[in-house]
This record gives sequence, C-alpha cells and structure tokens, in this order.
Amino acid sequence: MPPSEPPSEPPARHDDPAPGDGRASSAGVTATGVGSWPGTDVGEALRVVRGELAGSLPEGVGGLPYLPELPARGPGTDLVGRAASLLVDLSVDLQPQGWRLVDRPGRDAARTGSWWRQDLDGLAEVFDGYRGPLKVQVAGPWTLAAALWLPLGDRVLADRGATRDLAGSLAEGSAAHVAEVRRLVPGAEVVLQVDEPTLTAVGLGRIRSESGYRVLRTPEPAELVGALQDVVDAARGAGAGRVVVHSCAPDVPLDVLRRAGVDAVSLDTSLLGVGAWETVAELLDAKVALWAGALPTDGEPSSYRDQVATLVRRWHELGLPARQLSGVTVSPACGLAGRTPEGARASTVATVQAAAVLAEVAAG
Repeated sequence: MPPSEPPSEPPARHDDPAPGDGRASSAGVTATGVGSWPGTDVGEALRVVRGELAGSLPEGVGGLPYLPELPARGPGTDLVGRAASLLVDLSVDLQPQGWRLVDRPGRDAARTGSWWRQDLDGLAEVFDGYRGPLKVQVAGPWTLAAALWLPLGDRVLADRGATRDLAGSLAEGSAAHVAEVRRLVPGAEVVLQVDEPTLTAVGLGRIRSESGYRVLRTPEPAELVGALQDVVDAARGAGAGRVVVHSCAPDVPLDVLRRAGVDAVSLDTSLLGVGAWETVAELLDAKVALWAGALPTDGEPSSYRDQVATLVRRWHELGLPARQLSGVTVSPACGLAGRTPEGARASTVATVQAAAVLAEVAAG
C-alpha cells in the first residue's frame, strides 16, 4: 500500500505556530500525550498535536509534541506490529494468533513499512523548521516478547534465548528509528517512549501459553532490567535526549525501571497506592522524573482540576516540596485512540490546562 498524498495545507488557526516560530517551550511543567490517536488521517493528527503542544502555551508550561499512532488504520498500525517492523534481522508476519516471527517478511510486514513511511513523511512535513523536544513511541522488549510468536512454537517469552535476541534486535531497530527522526527533523531533541503495558504481567508470571493451560516462565529481575537497558542504551547512543518507559497498568515494577537507567517513568497516577507513591518519591531522589498520567481517558476532559488536586495532595502527603512539581510532565493516563478526533483534541487542550494549574502550584 503506497503512502497517501501529502496532506493539504491546513487552514490558519490561532494556536498554530507562527511561520519561523517552531520552538516548543521546555520551561516548567510539561504537557504531552501518550501516543495513540483516533481516526486515519495522520497529517491532521500531526497538525493538531503540533498546534496544541508546540504553539502558544500558558506561562510556566512546556510542550512535548509527539508522533501520533493511528491504530484504526488497520493491521500494521497497532502497537506490536509497528515495533515488530523496526526489528533488525528478524522478520514478522500477521497470522491468526497474531504477529509471528518468520523466515522472510510477508505482505503484512510490507504494509506496516508503508504506514511507517507515511507517518515519517508526514512528521517531516508538519514539523519542518521545528526546534525543541519531539517524542516517538515504540513497544518495549517485554511487551513484544509476550505478544510475538516463535516460528514453530509458543510466545517468544517462552524461550530465554529468543527473548534475548529479540531485545537486541529491538534495541538496534529503536536506535535506527531515533537516528531517522533526528535526520528528518534536525532541530528536534528526540525523546523515546518505550511502551511496556505488559511488563507487570510478565514480571508476575501471568502470561499464559498458547494452550492456556500453563503460564510461561517468569524472568528474573536482572533479565527484565537487562532487556530494557539494552533499548535505553542503544537509543541514547543514537542521540535520544531522554528515554522514558510508559505503562498504564497497575503494579509497575518501578525498581526495574530505575535499574534500567530510564530518565522518566510514565504512569497512570490513579492506580498508584501509598507504597507506589513512596517508590515514586525514591525515584525522584534518584533523578528519575515523573510523567503523571493524571487525566482519565474515559471521562470528561473538563474534570482535569480534580485530577490535578489529587496529584498535588499525594505530593504534599509525601513531604515533597511544591516547587519540585515543576519537573513533572502531565499527560492523559493512556492513549486517545478510543476517543473521537474532537475528543482527542479536547483531551490535549485539557492536558495543557492541567499543566498550567500544576505550574501555578509549583510557583507558589
């Protein structure tokens, strides 16, 4: 499937960056999104993301625009398929069970590559002249290991050697992806977000075999750390300014993420209990930043004030200084693919407004 024609020039909007003014502010509390977006028009999604997160922002708020993912376009635009197409020296094909490792890439892999080219062409066009942070997302090694299938067997996770090879291939592919985005948008400080929604289930031994009658092996913490660290180190080596791991699952193994050397953790803060918040405080002491998924994706965006109030209350309960809130990045709890395009934009606007409220608290 060939890439679609380049998107037409959008009508002027008050929040579009002025010509030559492509820099996103990086001061104070930052507003961003998780990644997924509704609809099938990547050009329009990119224009909305840039307009809302790299346009005129409130005082004390920085924007972190990103390359949106549009899974409604079909196979190959999903989280697993997109990341699998970045693998180096490993090929995949879409089969009834899901994406499977194969000897040579098939038609589905070629289609995924076409979607990637369309997305990156759109990114280069919409972010032409942009200077500032720019985020891209990729599924992490443990989510891939739990989702991909071996050529003649169970999930990749079942085989420790295959899991190790997959992590190395993903690290190499992620590095190449970071380098390509830096080439396409020379003024960007590329931020890599590693999506690990399945990390908790993998670490707790909850991934079941193909038959469903047994659970697959549970990797030791050192193995969990090593695979993630491979991706983190490779991305940094390719020029990524920061690497963050995102999960909107409960009970994220935060110590694993700290040991893997990430710059930030992106979490659904509504799922954090007292113990998890105490671990977050320890991460902050270790210079690991918090990306607070404070805005629900299944409610009204206008409820952001209640979510910010809850975040601030937790912050004070931990005894953390209010000024330290200026280092927090605010986002929806998860992706926005389940909303309408208008709803996704409203959620993005609400995220910026939530960041502004948090910036006021941080400023005292």
